[in-house]
Amino acid sequence: MAKRPNLIFIVADDLGYADLGCYGGRPAAFGAVSPVLDGMAANGLRFTQGYANSPVCSPTRFALMTARWQYRLRGAAEEPINSKSRGSPTLGLPPAHPTLPSLLRDAGYRTALIGKWHLGYPPHFGPLRSGYEEFFGPMSGGVDYFTHADSSGNHDLWLGEERKNEEGYLTDLITGRALDWLQRVGRGGAPFFLSLHYTAPHWPWETRDDRELAFNLKGSLFHLAGGNIHTYRRMIHHMDEGIGRLLDALRGLGALDDTLIVFTSDNGGERFSDNWPLVGGKMDLTEGGIRVPYIVQWPAAIAPGGVSTQHCLTMDWSATMLDAAGVAPQADHALDGVSLLPVLRDPAASFRRPMHWRMNHRGQRASRDGDWKYLRVDGNDYLFNIAEDERERANRGALEPERLQRLRDGWEAWNATMPPVPDDATVSLGYSVKDMPQR
Repeated sequence: MAKRPNLIFIVADDLGYADLGCYGGRPAAFGAVSPVLDGMAANGLRFTQGYANSPVCSPTRFALMTARWQYRLRGAAEEPINSKSRGSPTLGLPPAHPTLPSLLRDAGYRTALIGKWHLGYPPHFGPLRSGYEEFFGPMSGGVDYFTHADSSGNHDLWLGEERKNEEGYLTDLITGRALDWLQRVGRGGAPFFLSLHYTAPHWPWETRDDRELAFNLKGSLFHLAGGNIHTYRRMIHHMDEGIGRLLDALRGLGALDDTLIVFTSDNGGERFSDNWPLVGGKMDLTEGGIRVPYIVQWPAAIAPGGVSTQHCLTMDWSATMLDAAGVAPQADHALDGVSLLPVLRDPAASFRRPMHWRMNHRGQRASRDGDWKYLRVDGNDYLFNIAEDERERANRGALEPERLQRLRDGWEAWNATMPPVPDDATVSLGYSVKDMPQR
């Protein structure tokens, strides 16, 4: 049997499409914002037409975990799961559902989630119930970087299924735990799968130097009266430094060449992010809400310096990791994700990949097929040629009604294969136009 690669899935939280230098981001006053990730792109493959399964966090994470459309599971109808669902027996990832980590674990991989879960609360749900052997991080969507409390004021840092009190800046704690886990399992002989899910650069807007600020934000983690682009970019840089430490650890273990690393974001950027040239952001099905960075490094299999325009979704990367590991899905849970392994080996081997989205929020729907995108927001239908108009300003619907109708019909046909949005599904908005002008 050929040697199976180690697998690492790094997920940032609310990172914008152009926040990284390798995606056109500007340097900060302190210098390059993301030198490590830029180096990974130079040493691997960068995708320019990659998408998240959703423009909000927990639905995307359902897709990542299952390699299936998130709409198939009730919990993913929440936009997103909020802390009021604590104790719910329905709003989470069912432990009986096969997942990327459970399939890999059963095939002999060591597995861990270090970082954000956001797929339901114990006692009904949790990482250890869905395929991870170890877990360290928050269960909820957003936590303070120093107090580790969620938006309801509950302490939300866990080791396994026990709450863990630990001093420190959360980004650095996540990095440190990941390094500890790697040192323990990296010499064991078995391949490993690490989900490294940072909370950065999600609110509240705190760098390593902002410890005192944390104690003024209890009960107001949305941090609506604070933050700025300078703090935000420093938060990205802290995460980038942690990823650099991870690469150094892999190199020290002699495991770097045989490790497939995928870096992305769970959705588009939030209020301080840079999404240029895209419009919109988190919660929107315009490009800025769903187009995200994808940087992939695997020295044993991927040539350096590549750029791919292959269309892809979060769940495709989960399918890719299973394919790379030689692990088949369960027959009764066929994957919706499509393996990108041929593209990793040859970036020119691209293929057609129709993609679809829906959001309860503002009645949004979208499809992309080739150069064309169908979009509905607030009852208005649009048609855009994304190859020519990434900014989605030139609505072609009136000029090409037949094309618009074909794409609309395609979305309707796909949607008919999905469960309907439940009547009790909730939308949780952190802020509105009362807090800041609309994008």
